[in-house]
Amino acid sequence: MSLSKEIAKSLYEIKAIQIKPDRSFTWTSGIKSPIYCDNRLTMSFPDVRDKIADGFIELINNLDEKPDVIAGCATAGIPHAAWVAQKLDLPMVYVRSKPKAHGKGNQIEGTLLEGQKVVVIEDLISTGGSSINSALALREAGAEVLGVLAIFSYGILQAKANFENHQLPMETISNFDTLLKELVEVNQITNAEEADLLEWRNGLFASFSK
Repeated sequence: MSLSKEIAKSLYEIKAIQIKPDRSFTWTSGIKSPIYCDNRLTMSFPDVRDKIADGFIELINNLDEKPDVIAGCATAGIPHAAWVAQKLDLPMVYVRSKPKAHGKGNQIEGTLLEGQKVVVIEDLISTGGSSINSALALREAGAEVLGVLAIFSYGILQAKANFENHQLPMETISNFDTLLKELVEVNQITNAEEADLLEWRNGLFASFSK
């Protein structure tokens, strides 16, 4: 079993990802969704979070350039960035969604030197907004961002377009398509439900483009 498939299976088994083909989940945007993803639950499962860290390291090892620093997106990307940085014996920073309103007003916490190469770690890519903002903050601070890596992606076309617009490489350990294939294989959903779920996902581009 590929690591992508193994992670998708693990996320489903620990209920970090839940599927309801009737689309009874509601996202903050108001979109009715058949999938709910909360990768923060992985913190409570040492074997799963360790496999995720190994997945991130595999993606990092495939990069043309190697990072000097691992950066976590606040908040769900922070623990995964810490575990990856520990395994690679690299410094780590994390990036807030916006600068602090008090103290030194930091948006980036930790030591980051101008010109250092950075990989950004995120838990989930939907449209990519939060991780792109983190990457841009790192660029503004003088870092060279090698790319954004995440545990899981819905595969929404708008996300691909957003990362390309900012010339940011993006890779994920697993994704929506891999998850659905696994669920069909273990008879959790039917082939017809898989097709319907893919049609829902592919239709999201119009929703996010408005």
